[in-house]
Amino acid sequence: MPIHYSPNSVVIADTPAGILEWAACHIEHVGIHQGPRLFAGPGRTATLPCWPRGALEVAAGHGRGAAGRTYDWDRIHRARDQAFALLAKHLTGLPVTADEPAAAKALHREVIDRWSAEPGRTATEAARAFRTAARALF
Repeated sequence: MPIHYSPNSVVIADTPAGILEWAACHIEHVGIHQGPRLFAGPGRTATLPCWPRGALEVAAGHGRGAAGRTYDWDRIHRARDQAFALLAKHLTGLPVTADEPAAAKALHREVIDRWSAEPGRTATEAARAFRTAARALF
């Protein structure tokens, strides 16, 4: 059953494609903001960032879990890390790898952050990138 986007949803995707799609919907809903305005404006809060890496984190449950619900955080975090890797690969056109898993995760985030920090980056571009990266799974 696919995860449907809702900014207040406590249902959290646990697949890379689900996380990428939810993040695409989130960034389309709240827009993309850079620098000191990262948490400014309607629909954005300190726990629901509105930039590409933040949207992926929110999609993977950051700031959205609910008391009384059980989540498989290990599975969700693995899917989130795979989503980061897929997006970094899509953005560079090559797999982004390192010898150590922690170093690879840092590289994925750096690639995404550099891409999202380019002047004029739009929510539409970010959503398209998320969805294109997700399609690489199929």
